[in-house]
Amino acid sequence: MEVRSESHIQTVRCDKIPSQVIPRTRLQVWFFRVCSSILLWTCLVQLVAVGELWHPRLLTGFTNRISWIAHPPLRLQHSLQTPAPLLPPRQYRSNGFLKVSCNGGLNQMRAAICDMVTVARLLNLTLVVPELDKTSFWADPSDFEDIFDVRHFIDSLRDEVRIVRRLPKRFSEKHGFKAFQMPPISWSNEKYYLEQILPLFSKYKVVHFNRTDARLANNGIPHDLQKLRCRVNFQGLKFTPQIETLGYKLVRILQEKGPFVALHLRYEMDMLAFSGCTHGCTTEEAEELKRLRYAYPWWREKEIVSEAKRQQGLCPLTPEEATLILQALGFDNKTQIYIASGEIYGSERRMAPLRAAFPHIVKKETLLDPVELKQFQNHSSQMAALDFMVSIASNTFIPTYDGNMAKVVEGHRRYLGFKKSILPDRKKLVELMDLHHNGTLPWNEFVQAVRQAHEKRMGQPFRRRIIPDKPKEEDYFYANPEECLCEGTSCHDLLDPGNSSSIQ
Repeated sequence: MEVRSESHIQTVRCDKIPSQVIPRTRLQVWFFRVCSSILLWTCLVQLVAVGELWHPRLLTGFTNRISWIAHPPLRLQHSLQTPAPLLPPRQYRSNGFLKVSCNGGLNQMRAAICDMVTVARLLNLTLVVPELDKTSFWADPSDFEDIFDVRHFIDSLRDEVRIVRRLPKRFSEKHGFKAFQMPPISWSNEKYYLEQILPLFSKYKVVHFNRTDARLANNGIPHDLQKLRCRVNFQGLKFTPQIETLGYKLVRILQEKGPFVALHLRYEMDMLAFSGCTHGCTTEEAEELKRLRYAYPWWREKEIVSEAKRQQGLCPLTPEEATLILQALGFDNKTQIYIASGEIYGSERRMAPLRAAFPHIVKKETLLDPVELKQFQNHSSQMAALDFMVSIASNTFIPTYDGNMAKVVEGHRRYLGFKKSILPDRKKLVELMDLHHNGTLPWNEFVQAVRQAHEKRMGQPFRRRIIPDKPKEEDYFYANPEECLCEGTSCHDLLDPGNSSSIQ
């Protein structure tokens, strides 16, 4: 009987292993590595997506690089910049807490927030994150953090002003404390705040400004405070990641199709009721607008002669008038037009002439899936924020009324390099349009007159108009923040006399 060694037996067994086993094992290892790689990349992509949505500091730099690769940069100067490192907080003894309740629409509140930060800096106060208007015509329930990135707001300004989310408990109403409430006087300068407002904090510790619209003067403010107003507006007030993500998507969709015009068509129910402008409306519509005007006690002007107001240039252009002006300015039927507004009064009946002349008309509701807009529905300020972003990024911006959004967008576009903004001279346009409609002014002459009237109304640099003792009638700071548009304290080289505006 043959005896074999153990090593020999092992060798024989190995020799008898089928030859297919080894390749199959390698295939299994390769397959496992591929699956693992796919799984890791999937997790990474999901992590990046979450990072872009919520902007955690840990992922900010990395997600910005991924976004840069995935999408070309938008034509906004600071849209994709990596956040600057935080400056050390300013050390000062606070004189008290400033609580503010903003009133009006998004852009009126935006300007007010900038003013209130500046007042807090001037008086060495601690600012409580502003409350936003929930009782106006729009009845928007949004809080500050629903529209603006509150953490960025606090951190980016901490070297200037101490900002807190809420009052300390000892100053809460639950503990029986009541802040002193008042509306500061509109168009006030630093002297008013230093001499009349600052002493109130020594007495009350907390002062609540219950109205904040236009409470700081346009002119006569120290240069460093004017620069701070700009810093808050252009850097400190950043929209939430949810709004920015959707706003950038809107801009990208539009830019992929070529240049576009943002038409701020302010022909909405609230504006028409407030202004009393009913040109082109039916008798029933005019009565409806009048009833609405009487329903709001803070709209003080009740009896309004619409046609007289139109002749003075105090009415928003109608959709029909906007159509005529766009054509006269040289825009053809291939022009891509984004309607930056809410629901147009009269709906499609009033929009028909504009759509017929410019078939490439779009708005956020037609460019985005309804699911994407669902979270912003019934939140007018959040919807306005999307229009604001598109208007800033547009190749040309044209407002049909010089309200708060038109002015703030105009100023923002100046800050971004004097981007083209056509600012209609409505008083002159009404005169020209009426002459054209009655046959007195032929089309060619009408076109020439319209273009000539707007040669210096394209967003070029010019000095802000000052009217002594009439601050409400002078040029608005946020429409032309000239102190922030060039280096140093003087803008003489940029704002030459040839660009100056004069009082008519």
